[in-house]
Amino acid sequence: MSRELRLRIISGIVLAAVVLAATWYGGVVFELLASAIALLIYYEWSAITGLHERDPQGHAIGWLGIVVIAATTLMEQPAYSVGALLLFVVMTAALVAIRRKSWWLPAGILYAGLMGIALAEIRDDDLLGFVVMLFVFATVWATDILAYFVGRALGGPKLAPRISPGKTWSGAIGGAIAAVIAGTAVVWSFFPGIGLRVACIALLLSVCSQAGDLFESFVKRRFGVKDSSHLIPGHGGVMDRVDGLIFACFAAFLLAIVLSLATDGETVSLGGVLLGV
Repeated sequence: MSRELRLRIISGIVLAAVVLAATWYGGVVFELLASAIALLIYYEWSAITGLHERDPQGHAIGWLGIVVIAATTLMEQPAYSVGALLLFVVMTAALVAIRRKSWWLPAGILYAGLMGIALAEIRDDDLLGFVVMLFVFATVWATDILAYFVGRALGGPKLAPRISPGKTWSGAIGGAIAAVIAGTAVVWSFFPGIGLRVACIALLLSVCSQAGDLFESFVKRRFGVKDSSHLIPGHGGVMDRVDGLIFACFAAFLLAIVLSLATDGETVSLGGVLLGV
């Protein structure tokens, strides 16, 4: 085993242990993790897109926005977090339009800020939140792992050769099937009998996860960057590790809101809304 592969495995185990421990504890511990991830994503996004050079003033406003969003998330104020997200995205978009600066600024605030909010709100502070967070992790991780191995084993037509030449349709399908199995297994271990609804959501999250992976590949290719940063030994940056999770969390969070509105808010917990319990 090469030194680089050994470092990658050790880092992966440590990261998984930290994330799962924070997920288990929930509350302020998980909210601290969600806030830290949002801050690190914005740091890497701004470094990749060169916002500090393209628009120093806008970049400073972006940092202010992300800090406010992270702080309100940590204080368990989701309404304020969403309000701050919308305010800073709209404000920076207006500034960009007027000053003809980089649209990567409001996009970065939305990308990083919504991730922190979605993570915290999906986990919530109850058993359902814990189960749904494990469900999201299982679908994303199963997608990522099986897509890699199935794609390597079967090969075949490329999924998006101009964006990510290594990804294949066989890998994408294999990852999606694995996600449905893994996600359903996680939920069944807590709530036996829930099947078709969970399987459909797992499939959706798998597709979104792979879209998130391709999106980050597009951004890095657009700016000629190999890794989002070097914060994680053997893995690159935070965005490199959570690219699929970001879009999956977006999908789970927004779907829960839509379903909650459709049911007139009868179920308060986002986890309960998603699982239908």
